[in-house]
Order: sequence, then C-alpha cells, then structure tokens
Amino acid sequence: MPVVVTANPKGGAGKSTTTLILAQTLAHLGASVTIIDADPNRPIVDWRAGSSKLRLNVIGDTTESSIIRTIRDERSRQQFVFVDLEGTASRLVSRAITQADMVLIPLQASGVDARQASRAVSLIHEEEEALGDRRIPFRIVLTRTNPIITTRIEKEIVGALNDAGLPMMKTKIHERQAYKAIFVRRLGLHELNPEHINGMTEAIINAEKLANELVRLIVPIDAEKEVA
Repeated sequence: MPVVVTANPKGGAGKSTTTLILAQTLAHLGASVTIIDADPNRPIVDWRAGSSKLRLNVIGDTTESSIIRTIRDERSRQQFVFVDLEGTASRLVSRAITQADMVLIPLQASGVDARQASRAVSLIHEEEEALGDRRIPFRIVLTRTNPIITTRIEKEIVGALNDAGLPMMKTKIHERQAYKAIFVRRLGLHELNPEHINGMTEAIINAEKLANELVRLIVPIDAEKEVA
C-alpha cells in the first residue's frame, strides 16, 4: 500500500507535524497506519509513548541499512506507511525516497525554507535517475500559514514555485494551537479537549482536507472507498 515520505533538508520545516496529523487523521477514519520515525530526535516515538488510544503503529529503530526492508515489511501489511525523515540529505533519506509513492516537502513561507526545499526536489530527481524509468511523485505543502490572510511573502514564494513548475498541495497546513498540542499532550488530534485548545474544529477540518487530498493523489478509487 502507499508509502508517503516527508522530506526537507531543513530542520523545523514541519515534517513531523505534517506526518503526524496526516497519519492520525487516516487512523481516526479507520485506516491501518504505520509511521516510521527516522528523525534522530524521534518526536513521533516520543508522542507514541503518551496516553493516546489511537491505533497508530510507530517504529523508531530504523537505520540506513534497515530502512528499505522496514518500509517494505510495513507496506505489505498496512494501508498507509508514513516515513518522517531527518533534516539533512543523508543516505538514509535517499534510500527512503526510493520507496516512496509520494514525497511531501513541507515548506514554511520563507526564502530559507524555499531554497532548502529545492534541495529536496533535486534529491528526488537524482534518485529517479538512479532508478531508471521510475518516477517519484512529490508535492510541496505549505506549513504554518495564516488561515485568514495570505502574506505578501507567501504569495511571492507560491508564485516562484508555480513559475518553476513545482507541484504543490492545494491544502495548506495552517498555524493552529492544536498541532502543537498533540506533541505536548501526546494525544491524537481528536482526543484533545476543545475547552483547552482554541480552534480545534478548524484544525480538524484542515487536517481532514489535507488527508483527503493526499488520498485522492495516491490511492486507487476502490481502495479509497474502503478507507472512507
């Protein structure tokens, strides 16, 4: 089943947040999901050590030599496999990308993040060359965006990405307190107390919209109906 790899050589771009909110949303909808946490800081392994009742499998003991085998083992038994990668262009990152059905490149609306995201795109193209005739689909996803207004910098970056012909997710990940709270409380998005977290409903809608867009991109129609 589909493997979704989240990659960007720059740390702090939103890789772990993107991975976790997508995986949580799909698991909440009833899909079987594994996250392979290949970030040395293990933020998602730490999340899994909390009290969440969400049925979401997390693997954290992968290495450069085991990452491909682990991805293949999990994709044979789960409906979705997510791989959260470290913020560097390492051999482990390259090997994971070769197994991807979709690479998501989180990007904050800043010039630094945009330049680093271009490195991730270059890495994908390098792996495509090494694989021969296999294409590796990818999408850039904007993170920590303002849900009310689009800043001038964001418009400029989106324009530059469009001019370069780089595909983007239509759904942006908004700046929401709930996305920070899932790591702090170590709970699922739907398990948070809306009385304690502002904008819970909006955060859930945003996450579900992103997950639905991803599913439409990577899952055959019949399998999509099973997930829904």
